[in-house]
Amino acid sequence: MPAAKKPLSGVRVLDLTRVLAGPFCSMILSDMGAEVIKVEEPGKGDDTRSWPTFVGGESTYFMSVNRGKLSMTLNLKPAAGQDVLRKLVTKSDVLLENFRTGTMERLGFGYKALAKINPKLVYCSISGFGESGPEAARGGYDLIVQGESGLMDITGFPDGPPVKVGTSIADLVAGMSAAHGVTLALLARTRTRRGQKVEISMLDAMAALLTYQSGMYFGSGQRPSRRGNAHPSIVPYEVFRAADAYLTLGVANDSLWERCCAALDRPDLTTDARFDTVAKRVQQRGTLVPLLNEILGTRAVDEWLKRFEAAGVPAGRIKTVPEVCESEHLKARGMIVHLRHPKAGDIRVMGVPIRLHGTPGAATTPPPALGQHTDAILRRVLKLNPAAIRTLRADGVV
Repeated sequence: MPAAKKPLSGVRVLDLTRVLAGPFCSMILSDMGAEVIKVEEPGKGDDTRSWPTFVGGESTYFMSVNRGKLSMTLNLKPAAGQDVLRKLVTKSDVLLENFRTGTMERLGFGYKALAKINPKLVYCSISGFGESGPEAARGGYDLIVQGESGLMDITGFPDGPPVKVGTSIADLVAGMSAAHGVTLALLARTRTRRGQKVEISMLDAMAALLTYQSGMYFGSGQRPSRRGNAHPSIVPYEVFRAADAYLTLGVANDSLWERCCAALDRPDLTTDARFDTVAKRVQQRGTLVPLLNEILGTRAVDEWLKRFEAAGVPAGRIKTVPEVCESEHLKARGMIVHLRHPKAGDIRVMGVPIRLHGTPGAATTPPPALGQHTDAILRRVLKLNPAAIRTLRADGVV
């Protein structure tokens, strides 16, 4: 039986993005079969190509979000470079950009202008604060958006300062939202036969993640507070200290509480009037959490995890990044992928988390070297002859 095509096979994406949100989006699309042409500034390329750490002279940051793409260098300042971009637009299904709001319009590459030369184009713009509203002109970096979205205000311990998430969550969520938006627009195009603009604001994406935190405010008028590792509506549901390491314990209902108490060899806590309902356990958090820490501190984390697993109680170890990257479970799931890079040699990347069993995606080719595919794209996509390509190179266009 022949192998199934990836779901986005035949879709060409013109990727003008750089750094993280946009490249993460285009990597998702590439993993699912889209041909992604990454357009980069000659001589410099994506900003992150110069960000440490390096392997074989290549940035590990850049390589983490740019696999599966074709790199083409193109100078958009001269008219000849702009002409090349317009020709590429006529041959593409999707354009991604994450310039500051208004930049593409000033260059003559806004959605309205490009839709005239390719009505089927799906045009996705990613920005920090969106294209409307009083703050639309602001530039958006992940740290700034994490702070302005309310996320940092509820992250950290009550007696400490606001804390950002350990990864660039605003960029990554915006990238995921953009990939979602692009695929929805492509689906709509099968019915309407027209493309459309997809607009993603990092602030919008992060504000949407507040879910029950914003719900509490909308419903009660009360400001959610930093709680460290504690959950506002569930106890125990946080980090605890065993005799030798930290673990997480999630007991979200009374049935789990009963099983948890059995695993702790404390069945008496099940009928303790202070703790016998979800609401009471939340009210008695200040009493119950120290008690559980005292109990859990008597045994090693591995022993507790075996007990909780046997009882069907959700629990886990706090793992380091190296432990996750070497996880046998993730390896068995195909989430640790080896790729052969022309300069960095054998590299490992995280695989594809979206599993389509009929038309699966895959991480198959390494991140590109700067301008690695320029000539090939000009020949294959735009049908330029060698003399025309030499002229573009001589003029500094590519």
